[in-house]
Amino acid sequence: MNNIVNDDDFKYCMQDLERNYFGARYSYDELLKNEMVPFKFKTIITKYIKDDVDLDVTLESHFYHMTKETYDYRIYKQLRSRIRVSQYKDINKPEKGFKEKVYTIESLVKIPADEKEKMGIIVRELILSKLALFGFSV
Repeated sequence: MNNIVNDDDFKYCMQDLERNYFGARYSYDELLKNEMVPFKFKTIITKYIKDDVDLDVTLESHFYHMTKETYDYRIYKQLRSRIRVSQYKDINKPEKGFKEKVYTIESLVKIPADEKEKMGIIVRELILSKLALFGFSV
């Protein structure tokens, strides 16, 4: 049962000096329409990601099912993406609660979807380096 009352709580764009943060409940279409999303990231979505991924797909679903054979994986790898997740503290005792962990895109993609389910992984946030975004050639 889904206990989330307001999905908009997980749709946000924030930034600090080094990184941009995007809530994982955003769909690519919503990111493109949001004025707070950096123009360069919108351009990357439009030029490179939208051909392989439907714009209605959420970041959460996309990263959960991403494989390293896909072109979009290489895009996010070049952007030095990191993914914040919540996962079980103890796989054998899921009732003990959740912990938060940040994975690189490479390490998250190495985990098969069925193993992510066993670990109780819930994708929460995409973290993009501003330097990597700046250095990405479009």
